[in-house]
Amino acid sequence: MKNCVDLILKWYNEQKRPLPWRRDKDPYHVWISEIMLQQTRIEAVIDYYERFMKRLPTIQDLSEVSEDDLLKLWEGLGYYSRARNLKKAAIKIMNEFDGVFPSNYEDILSLPGIGEYTAGAISSICFDLPEVAIDGNVMRVYCRVENLDLDVGDPKTKKLIGEKIKENIPASSGDFNQGIMELGEVVCIPGGVPKCDICPLKYHCLAHVNNRECLIPRKGNKTKVLEKEYTLFLMKCGDKFAIRKRDNGLLKNMWEFPNQEGFLTYDEVKKIIPGIQSIKLSITNTHVFTHRKWFMNSYLIEVEKEFGDYLWVSIPEIESKYALPTAFMPFFEEIKKDY
Repeated sequence: MKNCVDLILKWYNEQKRPLPWRRDKDPYHVWISEIMLQQTRIEAVIDYYERFMKRLPTIQDLSEVSEDDLLKLWEGLGYYSRARNLKKAAIKIMNEFDGVFPSNYEDILSLPGIGEYTAGAISSICFDLPEVAIDGNVMRVYCRVENLDLDVGDPKTKKLIGEKIKENIPASSGDFNQGIMELGEVVCIPGGVPKCDICPLKYHCLAHVNNRECLIPRKGNKTKVLEKEYTLFLMKCGDKFAIRKRDNGLLKNMWEFPNQEGFLTYDEVKKIIPGIQSIKLSITNTHVFTHRKWFMNSYLIEVEKEFGDYLWVSIPEIESKYALPTAFMPFFEEIKKDY
């Protein structure tokens, strides 16, 4: 890898994509983009990032935004605890750092929702500190260059690679970290044949020299996925639909359509929902989380009057004010058809 540092820097400076958070080295911009990019493709993040910055251009704005407005901005990105941690971190910056984003690694790492990877990325990109930012792309590039048959799901592997890369990190640490990450994303790709013919490291990559690039790195056993079945009640009264906040578990405090665990029959639904005027089976959807899978049926139900502790709102209100998790969006799109 030590022979590849200059090649990575040269490649990055020539080939880097003109992304909006690269227009400057403002740590607020880099921070928001890094949190958004976790588990999400760059192409999908750009519009979210631009909209977020237009609505919340400063750390102070982020610290003062309401949770509902913040989650609405985050709608569709998933992992909503990340959005909540953004606000917690912004409040901490306002209270403990006089509104100025901290400039050393330990203080950055102390912020809610920021782990070693994000702290390393911000430290190097914004402040030229010799810190590493180790993600899946970096581990894949390193393992292939060094021809290491390591399990990238093992925390020991991440620690080892971080230590080895830090030994050779250049003064342009931010460009190097972004370069090796981008190389892993667009050239030394996962889940397919890497584009070795255009890789600047091909003559130094031991896995490529030994025709093992498609065998490295190794991934350990996946965590078992927990499966659950739910029935959703798409309840309509006049031009308003019932929504509620989840009070526990996955997606806690997020807005959702009322539901109950298990697949319910017409008769079972009629015993639960009072004042039904009409009921019909609606769409089904399967949503996969990191370690969970939800199978969801739904009923479209018209009721005589509003009831319960639900919030009854119109479709335009849902679109403008209330963030629905991605798992429930297909059902929202379905009820919009007849609105």
